Amino acid sequence: MILIPGMQLLSPKLLGIAYFAFLVYLFLGISISADIFMEAIEVITSKTKLIDVMDSEGGANYQIEVPVWNATMANLTLMAFGSSAPEIILSVIEALKDLGLTAGELGPSTIVGSAAFNLLVISGVSIWAVGGETGEIKKIDDMGVFLTTSVFSIFAYVWLYICLAISSSGEVTIAESVLTFAYFFVLLILAFCADKYNQSKKAKIDNENTERDNQRKMKKARLRSIARSKGDTAVLAAGQGQTRENMSEDEVKEIRSLY
Repeated sequence: MILIPGMQLLSPKLLGIAYFAFLVYLFLGISISADIFMEAIEVITSKTKLIDVMDSEGGANYQIEVPVWNATMANLTLMAFGSSAPEIILSVIEALKDLGLTAGELGPSTIVGSAAFNLLVISGVSIWAVGGETGEIKKIDDMGVFLTTSVFSIFAYVWLYICLAISSSGEVTIAESVLTFAYFFVLLILAFCADKYNQSKKAKIDNENTERDNQRKMKKARLRSIARSKGDTAVLAAGQGQTRENMSEDEVKEIRSLY
C-alpha cells in the first residue's frame, strides 16, 4: 500500500478509483516495456543465413535462406524469457529485498499464477481465436514438441509440490534448486529431439511425394510416346484391356501398368 499523509481521510471509493487508475498505469508501462523486449527478441530469432545446396537433378549449386535459430529452441528460451520477464523481475526483487528472511508470497504466487494463466487462459483464448466464428479446426503441427512441453508443464506443479510439501517442507534446498534448473535443459533436449524427428518425418513424406510425382510424370511421358506411335485410340483401348492389331500383348500389358 502507498502510504501518503492524509490518505486515511479520503473516502474508500475515491481511494479505490485512485488505486485502480494507478494499477492501469503500471500495466500500461509493463505492456510497453514487454513489447519493446519482445520486438528485440523477434529481431534476434528472425535472423537468417544463406547456405549452398546442390540440385539433385541438374547438379548445379544454389543458395537458400534458412533461419539461424531453431523455432522450438527460440520459443522455449528467448520467447519464454521475454514473456516471463515481469514475473522474473518481481521474484528477483522480492528475493533480494527479503534476503536472509522468510520468503514472501509475491514471488511464488507470481510464478505459479503466471504459469497457470498461460497454461489455461492463453491456451483457451488462442484455440478460440484460431477457429473464430467459423469454427475452423486447426491441427497441431508438431505433436511431439506439444506433448513434451505439456508433460513438463504438469510436472512443474508436481515437482513444486514435492519440494515444498514432501521433500523439504516449507523450503527449497540447494539440491532441489539445482535439479529444477537442470530439468529445464532436459526439456530443451527432449523438445529439440522431438522437433528434429518431426522435421525428418516431414522430409521423408516430402521425398515420397516428390518421388511419386516423378513416377507419375514418367508414366505420362511414356503414354504420350506410345500414343504418338500407336495412336490415342489404341492406347485408350489397351488401357481398358482390349487388344489392337498394331499392338502386341507386351505393349498392352505395359500400357495397363502405366494407367
